[in-house]
Amino acid sequence: MGAYGQFCPVAKAMELLDERWTMLVVRELLVGSRYFNELRRGVPRMSPALLSKRLRTLVSAGVVERRQHSGRIAYSLTEAGMELFPVVDALGRWGARWIPQLGDEDLDPHLLLWDLHRNLDLAAMPNGRTVLKFQFPDVRGSAARWWIVVATDGVDICDSDPGYPVTVSVTAPLKTMTALWRGDITWAQASHDGLQIDGPAWARRALPRWLRLSTFASVPRPVASA
Repeated sequence: MGAYGQFCPVAKAMELLDERWTMLVVRELLVGSRYFNELRRGVPRMSPALLSKRLRTLVSAGVVERRQHSGRIAYSLTEAGMELFPVVDALGRWGARWIPQLGDEDLDPHLLLWDLHRNLDLAAMPNGRTVLKFQFPDVRGSAARWWIVVATDGVDICDSDPGYPVTVSVTAPLKTMTALWRGDITWAQASHDGLQIDGPAWARRALPRWLRLSTFASVPRPVASA
């Protein structure tokens, strides 16, 4: 890690935290990721080698704890790490409010589906198996189609057809679905921008309750100047 050569506590903190991807790893631990593969899915463009390096640094700094859990290596935040929650929350709220622009390089169906699957309101969903299908016509290859399968034993993401009847299907440009998830646009605006929901009427009506949006979706945005 680089040194600023300053005694200021802000400088000392940033010597650890401003390395590329570090705060995103902390973000993933804060939202519940515990195992290496879970962390990788939350930062899909980060190499496994770099993720391992950042975890070692955070463990060495006393921010993250590494331990065996049910035969697997699990990572969790220490007291020092948990104290970063308001920092990460403030950064997310500031980014949602003041940096709303999304470029094509910011769009990632893998990350979007990972976020969607772990924010479902399971209590609002019907008993038994529920299958949500997502299609992104503007995405090439296998990443254009995804299935989220909700069952009594958990929630799975599939990038190939799991073979179960689809409860409700969502078709949208990737940018539109991402903007909806972030709270940049409403469901009505998303429909105007190409979002289409197919399925029985009750499922179409229920979908906005099932899909809880980003933690930062409710952050007020600046009023556009005339």
